[in-house]
Amino acid sequence: MKNLILILLVVTLNNIAFSQVIPSVQIKTLDNKIVNTQELFNEENLIILSFWATWCKPCIKELDAYNENIIDWADETGVKLIAVSIDNTRSMSRVAPFVNGRGWGNIQFYLDPNEDFKRAMNVVNVPHTILLDGDGNILWQHTSYSEGDEYELYDVIREKSAN
Repeated sequence: MKNLILILLVVTLNNIAFSQVIPSVQIKTLDNKIVNTQELFNEENLIILSFWATWCKPCIKELDAYNENIIDWADETGVKLIAVSIDNTRSMSRVAPFVNGRGWGNIQFYLDPNEDFKRAMNVVNVPHTILLDGDGNILWQHTSYSEGDEYELYDVIREKSAN
């Protein structure tokens, strides 16, 4: 009986830990319009949220990999990709030209120059990828990037979109 109670407690705590909802924070579009983060998550489909920076080499490799795959992933599962740059106020003007130069046209980009959203999401290092449901509940997250990590994410997307 004690084991059953312990198992139920662990499962409940685990579900609470992963059922966080996106906080309400002001971020900016690449053309400097203010958006509340809650406005991004009013859909039925899954959302990949990627925190990155122009100075972060693994972030660039990760976004290259995501950009190559997101159209196929979206066709199959309906997933959407949102990337939030944490470049500061001095370097945020370089983000839009950087993004355009990379050809990342399949990704929605936003700016978090004061890192308010990053802190609210408890993100410490970039790249940091979070998979959310359409209501903004965290389903999965991963820090850092190694070649092939995008396939692990895709497996999770397929599993979660099937539910």
